[in-house]
Amino acid sequence: MRFSGKNVLVTGSSRGIGAEIAKVLAGYGLKVWINYRSGADAAEAVKADILSSGGEAEVIGFDVSDEAAFTNGIKSIVAADGELSYLVNNAGITNDKLAMRMKIDDFMSVINANLASAFIGCRESMKAMRKKKFGSVVNIASIVGETGNAGQTNYAASKGGVIAMTKSFAIEAASSGIRYNTITPGFIATDMTNELSDEIKDAFTSKIPMGRFGNPQEVAEATAFLLSDHSSYITGETLKVNGGMNMA
Repeated sequence: MRFSGKNVLVTGSSRGIGAEIAKVLAGYGLKVWINYRSGADAAEAVKADILSSGGEAEVIGFDVSDEAAFTNGIKSIVAADGELSYLVNNAGITNDKLAMRMKIDDFMSVINANLASAFIGCRESMKAMRKKKFGSVVNIASIVGETGNAGQTNYAASKGGVIAMTKSFAIEAASSGIRYNTITPGFIATDMTNELSDEIKDAFTSKIPMGRFGNPQEVAEATAFLLSDHSSYITGETLKVNGGMNMA
């Protein structure tokens, strides 16, 4: 896959889907900045994997929901590399409970971690990328942001907001040569889903036309495509990586 830029920041990339995105992008020749909030050892392990495969990576720790920290993180990358070519807003949390029992703090904690943080990243990346009139951002949302889900009112709102917000950024940034797109993964096999019982896994799988969970590499390759030169005329779009579970 072809990339005109040279570096990428992947938030929340010390484990799971984010770690796989970091590894795949490094494999395509990008210098990857691996972001973490509390998993320093895990982030260093991802960096070690990338370096051992001949790639280039650095670790940068900050909390994406902290506006000053995120802003300074991007400034540090630009100071080190002279630019920020690509950004993947992947970091996020869940705090599940039924809406009747959900306190406003439960709701806002997820909105801040998932939606507000993505806004900060999109805004600050635009500032950095406008200098070279080039850049591409992919926001990792969720199928839940498209369909809703019981017990995840806060998560659905945050990810649905990411989808809508991305379109607005795409409109504002197009004249500056910067693209913003979204990926909405369905059920992806990670450490979190591995903890589910076989009964629950079977129930979910029965709703997926392709009859299986996705894997992190499939999300990572889709992310790489939307960042790359191969999608140079695509912006404001939402790419569903869900095995056909939601085709609307």
